[in-house]
Amino acid sequence: MEVTPWSFHARKPSMLDHSSTPVATHPLTEMLRGLKIEGVDYVRCRMTEPWGLVFPARPKAQFHFVAERGCWLRTLDNAWVRLEPGDAVLLPRGAEHALASSPDAFPAPVENCQFEPVCCGILDTCSGGNRNGEETVLFGAGMTFNLDSQHPLLLMMPELMQMHELATDEPAIPHLLEAMTSELALDRVGAGGMLTRLADVVAAALIRNWVEKGCGSAGWVAAARDPGIGRVLAAIHRDPTRDWTVEALANVMHASRSAFALRFANVVGQTPARYVAQLRMQEAKQWLVRDRLKIAVVARRLGYESEAAFSRAFKRIIGAPPSHFRATLTAASSGEQPGSTAP
Repeated sequence: MEVTPWSFHARKPSMLDHSSTPVATHPLTEMLRGLKIEGVDYVRCRMTEPWGLVFPARPKAQFHFVAERGCWLRTLDNAWVRLEPGDAVLLPRGAEHALASSPDAFPAPVENCQFEPVCCGILDTCSGGNRNGEETVLFGAGMTFNLDSQHPLLLMMPELMQMHELATDEPAIPHLLEAMTSELALDRVGAGGMLTRLADVVAAALIRNWVEKGCGSAGWVAAARDPGIGRVLAAIHRDPTRDWTVEALANVMHASRSAFALRFANVVGQTPARYVAQLRMQEAKQWLVRDRLKIAVVARRLGYESEAAFSRAFKRIIGAPPSHFRATLTAASSGEQPGSTAP
């Protein structure tokens, strides 16, 4: 079995997890094991020239794949970049952008398009000028990463990740897009779920391609590539709930405490204790928000003797007490604002 750094971990066993037996993995494998895509809105756009679409800023990541013909992308600095079939772009933080048949086109808000539901969670639109002309086919998705917003991977991602010839670099991509097309065309039961899983893999391929192309040559990814520090980071992310000590981490690197602490701070940019504390509290936040666990349960998982001690540590790292997130969830489920009272 080939172990790749792009398997996903969720509350239920993933399609991509072939074994629960621990194996030696690349550091990035462990750090990305928590990556999962949620809340995917899937769209197919069939456009004939001249056409142009403006995609407003959204709280979700935005993804586009050019399946047929080509188009132009207007980047954040208002420059136009040509996209050919097989190219893909990912905007991790959902920045505003535009796609058009040419830089001379006048993009209109995408909200002006008439979208027809194909099946649950999937929309299709056909727009543009000459309806008898050749179509540019785009596949798009709005998606949410389940990682905490302060996860080092998300913090270091650029506003726009552009991957040329993704279909060439990732041989599976054409087959995935063919499967997406089939799911849309056949309108079968469960198509929305199938397309969400396919979007998982395509987004993972984008991130992998970004790293392999050297876009992650600094910061956290560079630290993961450091042989010694990479082993330490992999160990931490493999077992973030463990109360890691500097001595235990130094043993993973096969170095003295002082040599390890200095090397870690120089490569990662913060002390081992601070890094571990941040990761543990990010995990705790996910349990509170995503899994809706009680504060006492989260405190026990992280080895705290009392809920109060955990709450103090959580607030010190995250900036707000865990009760704030519980109140937010309660208000959201009841339609209230946190701190408000029902009439």
